[in-house]
This record gives sequence, C-alpha cells and structure tokens, in this order.
Amino acid sequence: MKVLVLYYSKGGNTRKLAQGILEGIQEVEGVEGIMKNTEEVTKDDFLEAGGLIVGSPVYFGTMAAQLKTVLDQFISVRRKMEGKIGAAFTTSGDATGGKETTIMSIIQALLIYGMVITGDPMSATGHYGVACVGAPDEKTLSNANKLGQRVAQLALKLAD
Repeated sequence: MKVLVLYYSKGGNTRKLAQGILEGIQEVEGVEGIMKNTEEVTKDDFLEAGGLIVGSPVYFGTMAAQLKTVLDQFISVRRKMEGKIGAAFTTSGDATGGKETTIMSIIQALLIYGMVITGDPMSATGHYGVACVGAPDEKTLSNANKLGQRVAQLALKLAD
C-alpha cells in the first residue's frame, strides 16, 4: 500500500511540512510513503496510491496554481481515485493568511475526485488538516506526523 504526499513549495516550508507527514506514514507497517512535488508527480503515482495527502502554501487564500494545474491535468483518473483517502495541509506567511480556505480548496478538489476525506486526528488539532505560519516547529511537525499516520492507517482499513 502506498500513500502519496503531493506538494508545491516555493520557499521550502511546505516541503518541510510534507516531510513531517511522510515520516508519519512510514511509521505505519505495511504502508510506503511517497513524497513528490508538482513537477515530479505522475498519473501513475495517483493510481498506485491508496491515500493522497496534498499540500500547498497559501496563495490568495487558495492553493498555488502549480498544484491546481496538476489536479486539473489528472482529472482523467478521477473515477479511479474514488474511495481512496484524501487529506490536506498548508503553510502561510501570516497568522490570518488564509490557511483554512486553502485547505478547503484542496479538500474540494479531492472530493470531486471522489475521495474519502479526513482531517488531522484529535491528538493533533482535530481540524481540517495540518497548517502553520512560516517554517513548521516541533509541535506542527508532530501534528504532521500524526496526520500521515492517520491517512496510512485509514488507507489500510479501506483496502481490506
């Protein structure tokens, strides 16, 4: 079972958060975490994944155009993504910088792909997904790890 962490990162903060999520996935036995940015990802990566965790920096309160482009270009595999686990994460430059609206824009796309959406677990924040201002600190990386674990565990359960 594979879980894909897909992200776009210009300054590196979103990549760092993606790495924390990947580490959580890798802690779940029977699941392989794959981390790819928007330039590397392929349709086969989507198809091979039992779960997809998608992240972007906040760009005007929504996901970056580079991420939206990937989601638009891969729409032909939409029906094959149905029933897989999806989740979202984001980083911003300001405390009121649109983190929740960005996560919701990603979740909307994953819902259109037919995915089953989960937020982060109650042991993290129990909200829409993992988010931070600037570079992720230790607490945020711990929450990222928990989100990765949660998606990996749910992907295994759905595969049974």
